[in-house]
Amino acid sequence: MNPMKVLLRNPRRELEVSGHRRVNSLLDELALNRESHLVIRNGTLVPGDADIADDDTVEIRPVISGGS
Repeated sequence: MNPMKVLLRNPRRELEVSGHRRVNSLLDELALNRESHLVIRNGTLVPGDADIADDDTVEIRPVISGGS
C-alpha cells in the first residue's frame, strides 16, 4: 500500500503518513485544532470521526472567516 498523502495549506506543504486512523487523531498528531481546519478526503469534506487510511489523499485547510 502507498502511504496517505496529506496536503497542508498556509503554508503549503505535503506529508506522507502511514496507517489507518481517524481525522481527529491525524489533526492531533499534526498539532492542528479541529475547529480551525477543514479536512477533505479524496475530494469530499469529512467530519472529525471519519476514518482515513493508506491510499487516501487528505487536504487540510485552515478555516477562514471574515465579513463586515
